[in-house]
Amino acid sequence: MTAPLSLEMLTDLVEKGEIDTVVMAQIDMQGRMMGKRFHAKHFLEAGVEETHSCNYLLTVDQEMEPVPGYASASWAQGYGDYMMKPDLATLRLAPWAPGAAMVICDIMDHHGHHDIPQSPRAILKRQIARLAEKGLSAKMASELEFYVFRQSFAEALQQGYRGLDPTSPYNEDYHLFTTVREEAMLREIRNALVAAGVPVENTKGEAWAGQHEINVKYSDALLAADIHVITKQAVKEVALRHGNAVTFMAKYADAPAGSSCHIHQSLWTADSPAFLEEGAPYGMSAMMRSYIAGLLTYADDVTYFLAPNINSYKRFVAGTFAPTKVIWSRDNRTGGLRLVGEDTKGIRIENRIGGADLNPYLAFAAQIAAGLAGIEERLELEDEFHGDAYAADAVRDIPSTLRNATQALKQSKMLRAAFGDDVVDHYVHAGEWEQSEYDRRVTDWEVARGFERA
Repeated sequence: MTAPLSLEMLTDLVEKGEIDTVVMAQIDMQGRMMGKRFHAKHFLEAGVEETHSCNYLLTVDQEMEPVPGYASASWAQGYGDYMMKPDLATLRLAPWAPGAAMVICDIMDHHGHHDIPQSPRAILKRQIARLAEKGLSAKMASELEFYVFRQSFAEALQQGYRGLDPTSPYNEDYHLFTTVREEAMLREIRNALVAAGVPVENTKGEAWAGQHEINVKYSDALLAADIHVITKQAVKEVALRHGNAVTFMAKYADAPAGSSCHIHQSLWTADSPAFLEEGAPYGMSAMMRSYIAGLLTYADDVTYFLAPNINSYKRFVAGTFAPTKVIWSRDNRTGGLRLVGEDTKGIRIENRIGGADLNPYLAFAAQIAAGLAGIEERLELEDEFHGDAYAADAVRDIPSTLRNATQALKQSKMLRAAFGDDVVDHYVHAGEWEQSEYDRRVTDWEVARGFERA
């Protein structure tokens, strides 16, 4: 990973008065950036070495509720501190925040002796290390989709997140006219991210009114995950300043299409694509075939990390370009896995199952673990699927509920071997808590349907 900003460059910018704030960010279980804003001078004096955060940040749900029942941190243990150790390879400008730079931190024990195994970044780093032992590295990219609304975040809250007006009146997919409505904001996002060292390729309208996609260049797995969370943060901050609300929910309402996070992935040896074999069908090497076989075989095991919330499963609707079946095929957008770049150096597999609400570190780690299992077990790849996967019978279904996905995670011998029991149990507990919180709620749909008619 090449540092977009060196300490020497930062020091110079601070001395010139151009930078006065450094954001020190760690990644929580939901894939959000948490942390502190340092005065830049104090960061250079002390924060550059470390700061600390409450260890409850790896036990909270989306509402920041300290969830009981975790082994790693609890009220009984007093909720002490973790160390936030800045990874200076991630130090960069944050042009969407005036006068600011930022750095992503690893979460370590209080004394800085080791990574906290349940932390998302540590989980991904462990799988990257497993690849390195085999002389391999992973390249990945995530395609993030989101909705933009005319209302501000404050107005959306006041409206109960209902009756929101998308910025465009109709489907924006590839439209170059209707997307002009959001272009001032999107242009600022693209330029700010590029100035921060994020290799943005493009933005485009997506498959519903007010929906957009942002694409960044394929890169090493850890950098790709860092870029993902930085991109989401930048989009939200720029939208806030423009007076627009945005959402990365997998499915924000009944009718609109869901927002996905397609994951492109391939393995490499040094500068050579390990997935490419000249003369093989579609250019797919034996390693690639086994890797994809692993993704298929262990699809249920890893679904929780692609769809971690109750809402995630509302996105899996036939005919909406969100998959419902776990099959692989060539350049076919109806299934879960799509072969892209066949017979070229860019050959890769695209996993279309994940939603925009996933945590990229956990999702990428789970993909690598499943693919490695396929390689190590020398799994044979089934025949490619042809046609409309939505209409297919006798093929794997994506788990249809968080309850089913959490149970599959709990029973996964593959992920327990790859991640460790403590890590799997930690995220099983998160899934079970999310399910139990939903199970005890009365929804507007139930009331409207049953209040008079029951």
